[in-house]
Amino acid sequence: MAAALTLFLKLIPLYVTVALGWVAGRYLEVSGKHIAGLMLYIVTPSVVFSGVMAAPLSLEVIFLPLLVFGFATVLALAHFMVARRVLTDGSASIIPLSVGSGNTGYFGVPVALLLFGEEGLALYIVCMLGVTLFESSVGFYLAARGRYDLRESLWRVARLPSVYAFLAAVFLNLSNISIPDVFIPLFDNLRGAYSILGMMIIGMSISSFRGLVGNLKFTGLAFFGKFVAWPLLAIVFWWLDSQVLGIYGLAVHQAVFLISITPIAANTVVIATLLDTSPRQAAGTVMLTTLFALVYIPVMISLAL
Repeated sequence: MAAALTLFLKLIPLYVTVALGWVAGRYLEVSGKHIAGLMLYIVTPSVVFSGVMAAPLSLEVIFLPLLVFGFATVLALAHFMVARRVLTDGSASIIPLSVGSGNTGYFGVPVALLLFGEEGLALYIVCMLGVTLFESSVGFYLAARGRYDLRESLWRVARLPSVYAFLAAVFLNLSNISIPDVFIPLFDNLRGAYSILGMMIIGMSISSFRGLVGNLKFTGLAFFGKFVAWPLLAIVFWWLDSQVLGIYGLAVHQAVFLISITPIAANTVVIATLLDTSPRQAAGTVMLTTLFALVYIPVMISLAL
């Protein structure tokens, strides 16, 4: 349990950042919606682009984001079918994002660096891109369908730049074109802003929220999908690939497992805020899962890794 305690201490700054975001929203009247747009359209695509550009790409590695994307989509659609039956307050469209995604960037990247080092971090970021692609396509589409018609929803998905950043980076990487040295500090700074602003936006979003739980059915379904269904799917993949398929090594299995146990993505609050679709419910549930993960992640890592 020494590793669990070390990880626990490493995660404390993330929660301090959330608290600072709450102070900014409550007492400084900082607008989370404006920062949400900045994150979704500028900062996140920049992190995706630089992460793919830095990764050693092969056919197996390129397939990893698609694999994680597939896992997230299956889980999201399955839980969305349940949500439409049990949630009648308009929040069902946020369940796919809550279950399928995870705070793999703001939360997961510091943890991956602690556990896997620089080399393992690069592989983790490639896997993480599957979650980002899910958020920017299927997740965003299903969330938008709760407020817009089919045509408008598809148009809003087409305007998201993260997918184009991923495709451009894959093409440039395979063409042996690297990021010019003069721009490397810029992308490093954007990666830092990604973590800080992403965690602060959670605090800003809950600053006016009264009662973290909100709709108990929403919270329970989101918790089950994120902390039970996702890890079980990751464990089945780990066993099946290690015992039968033999495609990937231990580093990939560990990266996918870490993705599966992260709390609900802060980008869920970003998207819910932009679409004005149950943003307070999303913020409260994200905050609860983030608090729960303070204990959950160290324990799961000590048991599995």
